[in-house]
Amino acid sequence: MNPRVVMLEVAARGLYWVILAASVWVLLRGHNEPGGGFIGALVAVSATVLWAVARSPGDAARRLPLGSPRVLGAAGVLLGALSGLPGVLAGGTFLTHLWWTLDLGITEVKLSTVLLFDLGVYLGVWGALAGYAIALLEVDPGAGRETRP
Repeated sequence: MNPRVVMLEVAARGLYWVILAASVWVLLRGHNEPGGGFIGALVAVSATVLWAVARSPGDAARRLPLGSPRVLGAAGVLLGALSGLPGVLAGGTFLTHLWWTLDLGITEVKLSTVLLFDLGVYLGVWGALAGYAIALLEVDPGAGRETRP
């Protein structure tokens, strides 16, 4: 039986969303720089692990986008692979990336297939590492905790 840590449960409610917001910021900040998807996913994994420790591994898995680490990881790999197709369709080679500018009137938003690739890396790494962490926590959720009768 897992002893409840009420303070951790309460803190996790707010921290989970703050950590996920930070991970999305890192993802978007890095989409024109190397590594945004990977490091952003590592931050997202930390939110998932926090929830798994505070609540339960099952609750953490259900909170993942698409409801499962495997589905999330597979969707990320698929999106990363699909991000290479626009370059082929434009007459280039696979993973030749394309850029566009979306004019919103008051500002412009830069879009690219690089962002799709980074989003695929983000989802793939988040799904794979969150699944690994959840599986480890399910093996022996009470490891390292002393409980008194």
